Amino acid sequence: MKKNLGTFSSSLAVKDIAASRAFYEKLGFEHIMGDQAQGWLIMRNGDTTIGLFQGMFERNMLCFNPGWTSKNEAIDEFDDVREIQQHLKSQGLALMTEADESTTGPGSLMLTDPDGNPILIDQHVDSPEGLPARLAAKK
Repeated sequence: MKKNLGTFSSSLAVKDIAASRAFYEKLGFEHIMGDQAQGWLIMRNGDTTIGLFQGMFERNMLCFNPGWTSKNEAIDEFDDVREIQQHLKSQGLALMTEADESTTGPGSLMLTDPDGNPILIDQHVDSPEGLPARLAAKK
């Protein structure tokens, strides 16, 4: 069964966050979240979201956020990161990091594609109602 990974963004590993912010603002992106002093900014242009991260990641990565719309609004019904994790493992994919399946709420996992590109599935919101029963039914 296909899983919805959530809203998509690109997370960019930048060397100079101020220079990167100025560049993307010239492309029409606006700062919507994050703290430049902490080394991270989330920027949006229409429905396109990018994250700028200085000193946090070695490489650019694909990022998916279960439970959010493209406007960072929480949604009630979605595939929790733990359900996505179970599905990916059932497909034989190796995970670099895993979400703790004994918990609910925010969690994340990471894997790489065949070319070594990192993919982060990062849930920031509470789990949908009934998650423990849904997880138990799939084991």
